[in-house]
Parts: sequence; C-alpha cells; structure tokens
Amino acid sequence: MDKTHLVDEITGHRRMRRNRKADWMRRLVQENRLTVDDLIWPIFIVPGSGIVDPIAAMPGVSRMSIDKAVEAVKEASDLGIPAIATFPDIEMELRDETGSNSLVANNLINQTTAAIKKAVPNIGVITDVALDPFTSHGHDGILRDGVIVNDETVDQIVRAAVMQADAGADIIAPSEMMDGRVGAIRRGLDAAGHQNVGIMSYATKFSSGFYGPYREAINTSGLLKGDKNSYYISPANGTEAVRDAALDVEEGADMLMVKPGLAYLDVCWRIKEAFGLPTFAYQVSGEYTQIKAAAMNGWIDGERIMMETLLCFKRAGCDGILTYFAMDVAKKLAKG
Repeated sequence: MDKTHLVDEITGHRRMRRNRKADWMRRLVQENRLTVDDLIWPIFIVPGSGIVDPIAAMPGVSRMSIDKAVEAVKEASDLGIPAIATFPDIEMELRDETGSNSLVANNLINQTTAAIKKAVPNIGVITDVALDPFTSHGHDGILRDGVIVNDETVDQIVRAAVMQADAGADIIAPSEMMDGRVGAIRRGLDAAGHQNVGIMSYATKFSSGFYGPYREAINTSGLLKGDKNSYYISPANGTEAVRDAALDVEEGADMLMVKPGLAYLDVCWRIKEAFGLPTFAYQVSGEYTQIKAAAMNGWIDGERIMMETLLCFKRAGCDGILTYFAMDVAKKLAKG
C-alpha cells in the first residue's frame, strides 16, 4: 500500500484541504464575513472650531471640533458606515465632583449630536451617559466619601439620557456599570416620549488595562482617583459577566456590548448564545494602539491584522464592532 492510500485509510477519505485548494473555493465556503455594515466609528469631540488634534497615544486618531467632526461623519456616511459613537473632551473648568455638565442641555455632546443629525441625518448617533468625561475625579459616577454612589448616579444619568435623546441621539449606550441603570433609562426615555430611542447596554465592561489611551483622549488619565474595580467586572469572571448581561436584558436593553473586545471573545460568544440579542464588541483604544504601534515598527502587517481581528469578532458572534479602524476598514472594503 502506498503512502497516499495509507493516509486515506487513516482519515477515512476526509481531506479538509479540498475546501482550501483555491481562492474561489475558500471564498465559497467562508463562514463569516466583515462588511461596512458591521462598523461603528467612535470619535472624540473638543470645544472650538477648525480643530483636528492628533492623540499621541492613538496614532491616526484625532480629537475634532464639532465642525470638523461633521465633515468626518459625512465622509463616514458616504463610505456606508451606519453609526458613530461620540465621546467629549470638555474643558477642565467645567468638570466637578458630580459631573454636573452632563445635565446641561447644550453641552458639548448634545451640540455634537444636533449638528451631526442636521448635517448627516441618515447616520446613527450613539451617545454614552457615563460621567467620567464630566467629573473632576475621572470616575464614571458620583463620588461620595470615596464611594461611587449607585442610585444617585443612576438618577443623574437618566436625566442626561433624556437630554441626549432630546438632542437627537438614536441610541443611548450607558457604560458606567451602575446597577439598575438600563431599566431606569428605559423608563425615563419612555416618559419623555422617546420610546423609539434604543439602549445599547455596555452589559459587560471589564476592569481592564486596555483603556489607557482612551483616558488620554478625553483627558481623564491624570484625574482618576483610585480604580474602577468596585463597579467594573473583574477580567477573571465570565459567568458574572453573563449574569450582569441577563439583568440588562430583563430591564429592557435592545442591544448588548462587550468591552474590551479581543481578550473577551469567549464572553461575546456566551452572551450571543444566551440571549440572542444584537451583540457588539468595542475594540478599545489599547487594542487599537497595540496594532498601530507594532505596525509602525514593522513588526506586523498592520492592515492584515486589522482585518483579521475584526473578522474574529464576527466569528465570536458579534453583529458589529466599535472600532477606531472603522474609516480605514470602510475604505479598504470599498476598493473590493
């Protein structure tokens, strides 16, 4: 018996490579695909006009004034990106212990939403109600005697969510991880006549080291007192993450998010399998910067890794990804 027949006898004539032999075959049997419809583009907003301010820790990403952000979002819409997520970097003098600027109707985030919806009405706008861009201590909630107080924070973010919806936000994405906030936001939005505004819950936000560059982008890294371990989920706990998501589902979340992304693909899969709701992952700043830095040093093929990582989110069950690569990916996909 020759070696070929011996191999066939051992494998039972199963040859996995038959489906890999040519490009046309690989395309024919491909299980998951990344399209522009999977992309949500996070952007950073600063006061003023005519500003495009590169973020040192996030090569290729800039803070933009509202006028420049509107121009960028028009380009994103033309490329087919369905939604953007906005994050403000407000003036330090407007930040205080309670994040009171979050309750100013014409604050930076709400001005941005109104301007984008006026200029680019067909793109979705997703806003966050966490207080960290507005507080003087960098925490996501109200700090009292060294403790992030849950219920007082929830009351405030509900009011902020209604104002964001008033400004035109399509989806409220609460990321501060306070207990009970999804149900409270749903009730607040409905009472204010915003029944059609969705909630994309940061259902499983882990206490991760991957957020560093983001905190530089919104200028909270030097402000943070202590850590966020008392309200974010431990990276060790997958079952707790699923339980957390289950509560948000019960409270009326329309969509669920896992943050960070790549180190938590197992959680993405578990949540999608458990609840069947639209599930998203946030490829956070540290993940983005790792890829960019390695590519800039010539250690990896940055474009290939960019596409591979996003495809992995799809394989893990995600319906979409928040990623700072969104514009680069959309342009690449447009070329075919």
